[in-house]
Amino acid sequence: MRILLIEDDRKAARLLARGLQEEGFVVDVVHTAEEGDEEAFVVAYDLIVLDWMLPGKDGLTLCRDLRQRGCKTPVLMLTARDALSDRVAGLNTGADDYLTKPFAFDELLARVRALLRRSELVRPTVLSLADLSLDPMSQRVLRGGMVLELTHKEFAILQILLRHAGEVVSRSRLAEQVWKDDLISIDNLIDVHISNLRRKVDAPPAAPLIQTVRGRGFRLALADDGAGGGGSVAHA
Repeated sequence: MRILLIEDDRKAARLLARGLQEEGFVVDVVHTAEEGDEEAFVVAYDLIVLDWMLPGKDGLTLCRDLRQRGCKTPVLMLTARDALSDRVAGLNTGADDYLTKPFAFDELLARVRALLRRSELVRPTVLSLADLSLDPMSQRVLRGGMVLELTHKEFAILQILLRHAGEVVSRSRLAEQVWKDDLISIDNLIDVHISNLRRKVDAPPAAPLIQTVRGRGFRLALADDGAGGGGSVAHA
């Protein structure tokens, strides 16, 4: 099981990570909401342990943003705020459980295990189109039964395209969801990553799936499925 721990107190984060690792979990640690946002998007975690009081964007805002983007990973919120209104706010924002500081590690561990048991019932399904498949949990991508080695950004782009297979995904959407940036500053980067992704996913003799819809964005579809979205289509 892989856990993302988002905690700005580095000493506390170190102790929590060590305790969870000793219990057999794989733990990735980041210290800001921005880092957590990126990690949660490109890696399929089983659980996110999120501190409310983070520098800059707080944990409550991050949790709301993740839920609005469709992230269904269970979230355990940690905070020193113990008022009823705070607990209600955290749960209403999308947190699955709420633990007030200070807490005993045994209680944290019990809550972690309870959330993981629940999430076993709603694991994300493998995304697929034709002979291309992507497993969000293992981050394994196959084309024609062969494993494809993708970078984090390539994986994130392909996951978005697969989740919206047959639909046009705009450049601005990729810029926002993959780079968390505006389109102007990374427009050329998108072309570079799409080109690299196409070279891996659509390598001959595989049928090309990644389509460029000029003036609109990109689409993942079989060649004879790409006629309904308007705009001219290119595969290279």
